[in-house]
Amino acid sequence: MSRPPTLTLPAGARAYRLTTGRGEFAVHDARPGPGVPARGTVLLVPGFTGSKEDFIAVLAPLAAAGYRAVAVDGRGQYESGGPRDESAYAQGELARDVLAQAAALGPHGAVHVVGHSLGGLISRAAALLDPGAFASLTLLSSGPAALCTVQQARTKMLVDALPVMDMESVWQAMRALDPPEAPGAETPPALRDFLHERWLVTVPEQLMATGRQLVEEPDRVAELAAVPCPKHVVSGVLDYAWPVPWMDDMAQRLGARRTVVEGAAHSPAAERPGATAEALTAFWDGLGA
Repeated sequence: MSRPPTLTLPAGARAYRLTTGRGEFAVHDARPGPGVPARGTVLLVPGFTGSKEDFIAVLAPLAAAGYRAVAVDGRGQYESGGPRDESAYAQGELARDVLAQAAALGPHGAVHVVGHSLGGLISRAAALLDPGAFASLTLLSSGPAALCTVQQARTKMLVDALPVMDMESVWQAMRALDPPEAPGAETPPALRDFLHERWLVTVPEQLMATGRQLVEEPDRVAELAAVPCPKHVVSGVLDYAWPVPWMDDMAQRLGARRTVVEGAAHSPAAERPGATAEALTAFWDGLGA
């Protein structure tokens, strides 16, 4: 899971509930400050087990570059909540949520969307439902189809455990499998407490439904290539979920811009926020050239 380097919102950003045609969603919203020309609006969609906090470190640099940046908790994630019914988290339902969130932030076709990991698959599905909905689509550490074999097995174990174990027991079992933390690189207590709390309040049916999506997702790259909005594929230099060569190939098949963020792995927005924000804004700035 992504581990944000800070939990403190930057100056000028605020947390609230965004009202959309499909309900309310918890968001963090950072806008350009006085004297900064507005260049666009960005919707940041988190991944599996994630939340809006995974993007907290890129909010300030995106706003400083002139982009209103809105990170969202999807249905069933952290502070957004959701029903205890797996059908509510079918990919089509979550994709329609993303379309509604983008519509609430700007006119049709005016919002840049960044989907991290599972969020990339959901954002891709949204773009396929409404090809003109987004100003651009960035797939951040998100692959062409299902997870790699090793991560499929781990995700299946989680999906199988959730119906028969409570969330605290699953959390403790997952932590028991974590490798020891390196001396001097231990997770700060406040962050550890946040990750625990986020897990406990995430709706288990959301995790079950989206976990199955991660192990069953078909290759839809050819379909997405036919969608006219500009595309960007961003990853770290290593990725445990989808091998980086898979993302290289996906970018080529999409005719997309390709960026590899040095020093990052599966969560570039958390691991190298400055470089990630720079790559994103360079892409968006280039669209207006």
